[in-house]
Amino acid sequence: MDVFEAIKTRRSIGLVKDDPVPDHLLEKILEAGTYAPNHHRTNPWRFFVISEAGRNKLGELLAEITKSAMNEPLSEEDQQKLEKVKKKPLRAPVIIAVGVEPGDHQKVIHKEETAAVSASIQNMLLAAHALGLGAVWRTGAICYDDRVRSYFRLSDKGEMAGFIYLGYPNKAPAAINKQPYQEITEWLK
Repeated sequence: MDVFEAIKTRRSIGLVKDDPVPDHLLEKILEAGTYAPNHHRTNPWRFFVISEAGRNKLGELLAEITKSAMNEPLSEEDQQKLEKVKKKPLRAPVIIAVGVEPGDHQKVIHKEETAAVSASIQNMLLAAHALGLGAVWRTGAICYDDRVRSYFRLSDKGEMAGFIYLGYPNKAPAAINKQPYQEITEWLK
């Protein structure tokens, strides 16, 4: 697939089949993530491939975090919410959790490390698309909770960048109209 075609046709796909994703495809996706640009060659990305029972463990963690913020966790409404949160990792057969682990070099700027990991995630999303997989990058307040950082054994300086849910698409993505670049671009000559 041509890179421009991949960029223009990639979409977030949250509905995927339960079919397993072969390791050799996951390895290609992970390798693509390591080709993102990063200052000082710090390689600040950390990848955690979650499948099978590992998804249930992640669901338990997410439910525990959600429960700690509830006023009435034993109420029927909150119990239903907790069950829903617990099942979120089961939406795809594979999740790649992506963390940022900033380098120790004195010239390293944390914001640049985060930007590099975001570029890494984009590489992985494009690679997944080129390989015929559907993917969606999920974040949210729960992703940045210290308990998630700790679960993935990131340092105190580290943080999560998000979860990439992967699988074979359940349906073709809808076409999308993007804002023309001309509307948001100034040429400074």
